[in-house]
Amino acid sequence: MSTDFPHVEAPDADARAAARARQGRLTKPAGSLGRLEELGVWVAACQGQCPPVPFTRPRVVVFAGDHGVAAHGVSAYPSEVTGQMVANFVAGGAAVNVLAGVAGATVRVVDLSVDSDGAGLPPQVTAHKVRRSSGSIDREDALTEDEARAALAAGRAIADDEVDSGADLLVAGDMGIGNTTPSAVLVAALTGAEPVAVVGRGTGVDDQGWMRKAVAVRDALRRARRVSGDPLALLRTTAGADIAAMAGFLAQAAVRKTPVVLDGVVSGAAALVAEELAPGASAWWVAGHRSVEPAHTLALEQLDLEPLLEMGFRLGEGSGAVAALPLVLMATRVLAEMATFEGAGVSERAADGEQAAAEATG
Repeated sequence: MSTDFPHVEAPDADARAAARARQGRLTKPAGSLGRLEELGVWVAACQGQCPPVPFTRPRVVVFAGDHGVAAHGVSAYPSEVTGQMVANFVAGGAAVNVLAGVAGATVRVVDLSVDSDGAGLPPQVTAHKVRRSSGSIDREDALTEDEARAALAAGRAIADDEVDSGADLLVAGDMGIGNTTPSAVLVAALTGAEPVAVVGRGTGVDDQGWMRKAVAVRDALRRARRVSGDPLALLRTTAGADIAAMAGFLAQAAVRKTPVVLDGVVSGAAALVAEELAPGASAWWVAGHRSVEPAHTLALEQLDLEPLLEMGFRLGEGSGAVAALPLVLMATRVLAEMATFEGAGVSERAADGEQAAAEATG
């Protein structure tokens, strides 16, 4: 299985220029809608047309997997919660299900490495399963090389399946007890940060749990830094099948010219690897929010992405990205549907010289 991704084309520059020009003709003072205007320009560039077309099928894909490092006290919750939450996603009872319903998106969950046999789950949930749990990265590799390749291929296949099925805007969510630990290691390995700068509270660990997590990140980072220049080796050593699949998903979405709203620290870590796998992919992503996890800010800075929201989220699941989704939808419709000065018969702002003359004679 090849890990090579095709060349990522940049979003359309002509559509971007046309969108910026159109923003200046809409019935509002230039720049008065702030970042909503630039967000609409980004959508037009991604779609390659101006005005852009309102989104009709936003889709959330939640990548689920367990992590062996969770057995060493780095999380406030036991590992069995991952499998229980997968069933909750399927039943529609998780936070992201509720948020997505409000935002007009649908949710899919995929079990890549949950530590269960998947009994009772729909076949499409477990169709891409790579293994049960991933290795404890502070002392062993997360995956074998074949498993890392299989997880990447799964992420690519999931992206292709969603785009081919009509998804026009994607969100990558996560579910996995202990998954902020490998995410912190990935961020540190790819940004050069020290362990203490990337270790957060995750699910809400106490001070003792934070110290155990810091030690695990330190030990895992020693192993990760030896292979930080090789994305596949880094995923094998550090990520886990769920995060590796998410990296493949994000890279392939960019290859398929499909915009993505990123979520928190787990998708941020996967995005850093995806950008290594498919340079230029980050132009197809927007950051939905800034997580309270310190590693997330480092990832966003490395990717040069400014979050749309700062709401103190740390849940994961895609929740922060879905909370920001209405802004993306509004930005698109403003650019597509708002009247122009000419079309509405509204007077535009006077040129500076005309304004000065009017004031002098007034």
